Formats: sequence, structure tokens, C-alpha cells
Amino acid sequence: MKSLAEEANRIMLPAIIDIEASGFGRNSYPIEVGIVLPDQKSFCNIIRPADEWTYWDDSAEAVHGITRELLLKKGKPPHEVADKLNQLLQGTKIYTDAWSHDISWIGKLYDLTDIPQLFSLDSLRSLMTEQQAALWHPTKEQVISELHLVRHRASTDALILQETFRRTAAAGINNP
Repeated sequence: MKSLAEEANRIMLPAIIDIEASGFGRNSYPIEVGIVLPDQKSFCNIIRPADEWTYWDDSAEAVHGITRELLLKKGKPPHEVADKLNQLLQGTKIYTDAWSHDISWIGKLYDLTDIPQLFSLDSLRSLMTEQQAALWHPTKEQVISELHLVRHRASTDALILQETFRRTAAAGINNP
């Protein structure tokens, strides 16, 4: 019988995206995007707000720790981030744990830039079995604890989600 580690290595990992935003609701916009690909390579950029992107929620900043000043000083232009995402993800489906928020923020990025989006987003839940879903939250907490990762930064959150997916899928293989 194969070990849990051997079985876990056979699991096809999904590409994961996570987005931090200026706040929540209609006026918010993406400020950071992070992805982890199936080969576990990652990409992360903070996004300089467009002139018309003015909404800022201090409570969102308290969660992700990204200041508007940092975005203005070091953020990449929206068209550059949209182009890079297309280069990395063209023709693929990428998964998120917050589909309804992330689809609107990605849409806002691509609408602003007039660049066609060349990839699609889907809910990570659509890949999970019921057993995975039942194991998700305690496994995610274990991943965060073991890897000592700081949450609410886009690429870190994407890595946490991908590792949680791997572990819950592996548990399902060994406990059918």
C-alpha cells in the first residue's frame, strides 16, 4: 500500500488565485493578486489604483495590511498585471475560494484595461468531494499553523488554499 505522501504527490493540484481588495462591495477594486500554479510556482503583484479607483476601506486595510500609499508608490499598472495574468493563465481555469468577490474584482481589472481576459475562474468548491469539504476548515487551520504563513496576502492565501486542497484530497484517497 502506498503511503499518504506518495498518494498526495499523485494528486493533480489546481491553479489557485486569491485577490486582496480596497474593501468590500460595489466600489471596491483589486489591489493585490496572487496565484499558485499546479507546479507550485507562484506570482504576486500589487496593483496601482486607477485614477477612478478611489474607494478605500480602512477595515479592509487592517486585514491585509496594504496601504494605499504603498500601492501608489510600488504598485504595478493595471494593464501590466492584466497582461501578466493572461501570459501565465491563457486558456486555463483557475480556482478561488471566494468566487463571487474575485470574479468581480478580476472583471473590474480587465474592464478598466480593455484587455480581453484569456482565462476563467471557478469556485474551488466545485472540485471538492463532500469528504474534502467536511475536512476543509480544520485542515486549513493545520496548514496555516504548520507552515507559519501570514494570512490575507494574496499569494500566501493561494498557497494555503492549494495545500489545503492537496491534504484534503489525499485524506479522501486513503479514507474512501
